[in-house]
Amino acid sequence: MSEAEQPVPASRSGRTDRSRRAADNGLSQKRKWVAAVAVAAVLLTGAGIAASFVVKSPAQAAAEAEPPQQGVLTAPVENRVLKDSVIIRGTVVAGQSVDVAPSGAGGEGTTSAVVTKAPKAVGTEVRAGQVLVEISGRPVFALKGRVPVYRDLKPGSTGDDVAQLQSALGALGHGTGADSRGTFGAGTKSALTAFYASIGYNPVSAQAEGTATVQDAQDAVTAAERAWQDAEDARQKTTNDETQKAADRAAQDLERARTRLTEAQTAAGPMLPASEVVYLSGFPARVDSVNAVLGSAPTGKVMTVSAGRLAVNGYLQESQKGLVRAGQKVEILSETTGVKATASVRSVADTAAAPQQTTGDAAQGTGTDDGGSTGATGAQGYLVVVQPDRALPATTVGQDVRLTVEAASTQGKALVVPVTAITAGSDGTTVVTVLEAGGRQRRVEVTTGTTGDGYVEVKPVAGAALAEGDQVVTGVNSAAQGGR
Repeated sequence: MSEAEQPVPASRSGRTDRSRRAADNGLSQKRKWVAAVAVAAVLLTGAGIAASFVVKSPAQAAAEAEPPQQGVLTAPVENRVLKDSVIIRGTVVAGQSVDVAPSGAGGEGTTSAVVTKAPKAVGTEVRAGQVLVEISGRPVFALKGRVPVYRDLKPGSTGDDVAQLQSALGALGHGTGADSRGTFGAGTKSALTAFYASIGYNPVSAQAEGTATVQDAQDAVTAAERAWQDAEDARQKTTNDETQKAADRAAQDLERARTRLTEAQTAAGPMLPASEVVYLSGFPARVDSVNAVLGSAPTGKVMTVSAGRLAVNGYLQESQKGLVRAGQKVEILSETTGVKATASVRSVADTAAAPQQTTGDAAQGTGTDDGGSTGATGAQGYLVVVQPDRALPATTVGQDVRLTVEAASTQGKALVVPVTAITAGSDGTTVVTVLEAGGRQRRVEVTTGTTGDGYVEVKPVAGAALAEGDQVVTGVNSAAQGGR
């Protein structure tokens, strides 16, 4: 028996079997793990493949959600009010703007003008009778009126400017008594004196230095009366040519003295210097600008004051003028403050204006009245004046605003389509093309009306059918055609 065939001892044989079984068990366990890993890999791969069909990028999802490209572009027929608008820029201006530029040295004894009371601050509200600034101790105040100042008003003066002064004083509670309208008499003198006292000043005397005063004239009358009385006494004692002649001459001298007294009394009293008053068309007014400070010598205008209801000035170009006319509705928008207001066109100029300096006499300075703007406008075109329906805030004066003028509008709601949907047939008819279900196209003959904002009003001719929501052809989708 060979060594290989020798029987294995029992103890050794048992150990060998156990080792073999342990090895087999270990191998079996490893195979199970390998199999499990393989199955898991298969499952993950399948899940990934499945996810690739479920998870989509945003772009892919949006693309798949879009409707199929069409061969034509369409737009719906709308049923609404259609407005045609003209949009221009405008500037908010006051009804009247006055440059206050006092002239003269000021109070008695002064040799040069100087600001002795600071002007009212910019934006300050001004009321009738208020002092705007003081120059060399003399006031410059505002009164209500439209007649421009061109002269000093003195007792005995007559005219429309006197009537304006009387009305302004009366509105402040200073009546002019029995004076005739437009005549500077005793009642006007009393009223003017009372007004000056109410603002803390004495009026300037109407009598120039060196002229005869009322007292001088009164003394002359007294002397003439005495001379006449002496002459009359002598004539009564001895009546002859000489005494009669002396009495007649004394009577004539007395009459002349009394006439001079009347003239002196008429001329005596307060006057209104042109340098001390600014007339404004309405109150409250506003201080728009100030160009002087306390202690400075006023050169040119000291300040600018505006009054009257605010308006907006704009300019139309040649192509726009025919679309805008008086009475049309306007929307005002201030992009600076966000203020919106409704308004209407008050006037449209017939001729185009080039940039120019707009001036007009107004008290001591220059200005404009009723919707004009002060100074060089720098704008060209046809001036259009827009009147707000309600008063604009005073803070908008001088602001650049947008004006949207409603140049045309349909009478209520109407069927409207994009302008690009309108085509002209060879026979001269105007049509729109309706795209129906299934891609069939139907031509509808229409008449056109108001246009605006890229749309046009359409009315189907008798027997034609067109309704809100119908899709009308507006063009061709070249991208879709190229994809076919």
